Amino acid sequence: MKILVAIDGSKDAGKGAELALDIAKAQGAEVLLLAIIPVYPGIDLEITARARDSLNNKLSAQAELALAKAKNLFQAGGITPKALMVGSGAIADEIVTMAEQEKMDLIVIGSRGLGATGRFSLGGTAMKIISQAPCSVLVAKAE
Repeated sequence: MKILVAIDGSKDAGKGAELALDIAKAQGAEVLLLAIIPVYPGIDLEITARARDSLNNKLSAQAELALAKAKNLFQAGGITPKALMVGSGAIADEIVTMAEQEKMDLIVIGSRGLGATGRFSLGGTAMKIISQAPCSVLVAKAE
């Protein structure tokens, strides 16, 4: 079994990582941790190059930290995951594409990422992944 775990630093993604670890240990599964650095189309028209570079650096650092925390969680649980960070503008598309390329059996995502505002709604990225995924999707909710 192969599990792709999408990591973004949100509480829901953290819960997803915990659930994926349990499944990986029970199934002896391979794990791919995937952090995606969001790109905001058209932002160049709204902010200066310096501000854009600062934002990109912060987003990259945030993704690296989230990936490192998840990797540590899995290693502490006896699983050595493959970790990958990708820069992209379409988070759901990158997750679905990676799942297709790596022939994943399960995608684990949080119900809402860091940009979510709706308390009771499933995030748009999660909905897109669910509808386009080539395999089963486990959607985790922290609370």
